[in-house]
Amino acid sequence: MREGKNHPTTTSISSLKKWFNILGPGLITAALVFGPGSLTVTSKLGALYGFDLFWVIIMSIFFMIIFTGMAVRLGVNTKMSLLSVIKEKWGKVVSVIIGIAIFVIAASFQAGNTIGASLAFSEMFLTPTWPWVLAFVSLAIALLFFRSFYKILEKIMIIMVGMMLLSFLITLLLARPDFGAILSGLYPQIPKGSEMLSIALIASSFSIVGAFYQSYLVKEKGWGKSEIKKGKRESLAGILILGIISSFIMINAATILYPAGIPVNSATDMGLALKPLYGNFATTIFMVGLFCASFSSLIGNATIGGVLLADAFGFGHDLKLKAVRWFIALVMVFGAFIALKYGRLPLELIIFAQGITVTIAPIVGLALLLIANDKSIMGEFKNNLKQNIASALGLALLVFLAVFYIRQLFFA
Repeated sequence: MREGKNHPTTTSISSLKKWFNILGPGLITAALVFGPGSLTVTSKLGALYGFDLFWVIIMSIFFMIIFTGMAVRLGVNTKMSLLSVIKEKWGKVVSVIIGIAIFVIAASFQAGNTIGASLAFSEMFLTPTWPWVLAFVSLAIALLFFRSFYKILEKIMIIMVGMMLLSFLITLLLARPDFGAILSGLYPQIPKGSEMLSIALIASSFSIVGAFYQSYLVKEKGWGKSEIKKGKRESLAGILILGIISSFIMINAATILYPAGIPVNSATDMGLALKPLYGNFATTIFMVGLFCASFSSLIGNATIGGVLLADAFGFGHDLKLKAVRWFIALVMVFGAFIALKYGRLPLELIIFAQGITVTIAPIVGLALLLIANDKSIMGEFKNNLKQNIASALGLALLVFLAVFYIRQLFFA
């Protein structure tokens, strides 16, 4: 062997490591965006309407990529955090309002994440939910106070997302869906009665809060302008994985549940619907997927709410700061309190959480878009015409959903 020439095995390992290294924050974004609410809503839409709303996933992922890309460029281009930039541009009051708004969104989802993780084990072992709630929240809080919290968080997210992908991919391969029917789902339509669930699906997949937090994740990596391409790759990889997981679940539900007329009213229903494929292991396999989606979001979602609330009130955003970790723990405790009260994962709670998201999201999206167009802040990374057109359409969608949800809630 010539000196300096890499062995094929060494090259393969190096390529694999390189692939995993580009995932990082993008995978975390995918993991925290895709939680038990996403899993339940996507499954229910597939079970009730087949492939009719498959186009919603594609549209949502497109806008998620646009807004996440803006956050990445902002994160690597500024020395300050995004909320600090907002504070400097519009004042402390605006920064605090946005920080609280994001905290409210995160807190509204946290109960579902906690219930979902606990429900998976209580269903498998036929035990009450509350011991698992206390166990998993205690474990999550304990992880906060490890010295290398970000590295631990990153590894947990990668493992969880990998397990989710594997579980749903196996189901998809065994289900053998009709690809012609899948393509027909790309034609935009909204079946009667699906409006609120469709809003919940968009809020799940097009998470403006997840996109906003991407700017903090690249800062946690310590990246600057020279890493802009790496940040974009990570962002794109994570969002595409989010889209793939959501697509797998809807395709499975549309292929297995829809023809059989099986509604999705509980986690057990979703698991039992796969029994013809997995036999007695159907519920267990599904519960593994539910736990992965829930626990990864339990940690990631609490991190978003806690970090941004701490930053809004001037405590900083570095995950190494104890004050920041206590704010994250606050979100987890809030979720545990609601979870202990409900003890299950009602669809109404999920839709309510998604409703809060779409109501507040336009404020967050507008702030992100305005800063991305400020040349004094963004410099050469300022939005171009194509990015502005796409992001304006995404913002218009957020405003439309907020108005529609408010009308349905108070005037229908």
